Amino acid sequence: MSFQAYIDNIKSKTGKNPEDFKKQLEGEGLLSPDMKATELVAWLKQRYDLGHGHSMAIWAVFKSEGWVAPTKK
Repeated sequence: MSFQAYIDNIKSKTGKNPEDFKKQLEGEGLLSPDMKATELVAWLKQRYDLGHGHSMAIWAVFKSEGWVAPTKK
């Protein structure tokens, strides 16, 4: 499955795109630059019943857009 297919499937399932998730997290005071992937994955699972792969696709967008800091190695 391509990356875009993951994003499209998420939109079909939830009605939301990554920007929508960002806005919701900001509105709830949960988004911060030091947010961890595990936090986002847990939130998406609880709120939208998204699996790990789809949640990590959203995480990848958050990182690429600079909404969260890159993971330190």
